[in-house]
Amino acid sequence: MTLKEYLDGLPDEKRVALVGRETQDVRHAAFGSKRVVHAGIIGMPVAQDAYQKSWRRVMHEEADASRPYAVYIHVPFCQTKCLYCGFYQNASRQEVEDAYIDDLVEEIERDAAMPQLRTAKIASAFVGGGTPSSLSAGNAARLLAAVQRNLTLCEDCELTFEGRIHDLVPEKIEAWKAGGVNRVSLGVQSFDTTLRHRVGRMDSREEVLARLALLKGYDMTVIVDLIYGLPGQTGELWLRDMETLLEAPIDGMDLYQLNVFPDGDLARAVRAGRVPPCADLAGQADLYHAARAFLLAHGVERLSLCHWRRDRRESSLYNTLAKTGAVVYPFGCGAGGNVGGISFMHQRRIEAYHAAILRGEKPIMMMAHQAKRELMRVSDEIIAGLEKGFVDLRRLVMMDGRLGELEELLGIWQERGLMQEDLGIYRLTADGEFWYISMTQSLVECAEALLTAPAEMADENEKAASSALDRVIAEMAPEASADERQAMAARIPASVRMMIRSSSYESLKKMLAGLPPAMRERMMSRGHANA
Repeated sequence: MTLKEYLDGLPDEKRVALVGRETQDVRHAAFGSKRVVHAGIIGMPVAQDAYQKSWRRVMHEEADASRPYAVYIHVPFCQTKCLYCGFYQNASRQEVEDAYIDDLVEEIERDAAMPQLRTAKIASAFVGGGTPSSLSAGNAARLLAAVQRNLTLCEDCELTFEGRIHDLVPEKIEAWKAGGVNRVSLGVQSFDTTLRHRVGRMDSREEVLARLALLKGYDMTVIVDLIYGLPGQTGELWLRDMETLLEAPIDGMDLYQLNVFPDGDLARAVRAGRVPPCADLAGQADLYHAARAFLLAHGVERLSLCHWRRDRRESSLYNTLAKTGAVVYPFGCGAGGNVGGISFMHQRRIEAYHAAILRGEKPIMMMAHQAKRELMRVSDEIIAGLEKGFVDLRRLVMMDGRLGELEELLGIWQERGLMQEDLGIYRLTADGEFWYISMTQSLVECAEALLTAPAEMADENEKAASSALDRVIAEMAPEASADERQAMAARIPASVRMMIRSSSYESLKKMLAGLPPAMRERMMSRGHANA
């Protein structure tokens, strides 16, 4: 099968979604939407009754010394809910937090006793959330002590703690430092006081800068996240944020595109007129290019298309490992990871997580076999390259000659001004960079089509999965129209949809019945999902 045959055989709508649009305005309209939040492929689901057996099997194998290893620990608490956030789970309450850390420490201790973790050298550990910095100093110390006591951390292990500005107080910072934290990543989102208050961030611009200076005094690597496309964010405000990045006591920065979740708090607030509109895709593209031009002009170094550094002490190791095929051991409610050829997500509800720990089980909500190792290597190669803005077709062809067919898609993007080719290396143009996530997902899917099933078989499998999902939703919401059922399916998180794309009717019915009530309620609400 040639890639041209595969693309020509796709329905027009799917082909345009994958290849993009023919347009003179590539910067603003090359794709109709952002295809995914994170690019990648996932294999066949594992039967629910096999979760624990599969987990124990891989954890009783010794780690492969040739592979990189990382740890992700999830803290599902926040003091407040930010308007744009799609990941908020639980308000932070001391008694709930205390019990959760008890469970989390037990999970770490239990898994660390197994051969897999006993023999794995951890290059990077990331404590994310939620808002890990909302933990009391005592509970942060307990968690970090369990990490140091039970896991074999490399001598230069990057140990990151995520947080918010309001939690930067000496008592907490000292607990993090004593526990081995050497990198702190902070969700600043904007330095502008009005914008911050509008989306639920409490501290003023002046307070943000003062607390960043306090943290930097503890000799930690300091990273801040900024978001472009926030409600009412103008180009002038965004460039002022860029100027502040050069003045602030920080080592690196992530610039993220705003994701407006359908029927989320932000979408509802905009519809109700409580906050100004957010930038559309074209407006986000303009903000991206303004920041890119400003930072490059001021000599700020790029580590990837969205991550920049001002100091060489910042390496963004965890993000690099997680996106390029490292084994990631997950701990905590809502965590996700992979090991031994399986990917899985943990229970998102604290009650379900706690019950699993009490039973002596790994708190798995969903599990899937990863694609074959050869295909995962190709996917990792594509993702790693495009994270830095290029595709090395020569290297892909050396991995498997069939991948030379990708020249068909790369050539289309070159003709449209999204890429430039030089001796087999295709580099994203400035206009192409904004669309790199969608392009990465499309390229990975084309590689999968070339290396696995013929296009006709893959299309039939997809149709069967869609039909089974529609049948289950029709049973759960018998009054819903076909359009409403389609909108309900679109509300299932993308990561979950990828894991169920080959599931049977029976598996889908069981999976949807087992979704957290809040997620199921959002999905089953009537009406259309917003693009």
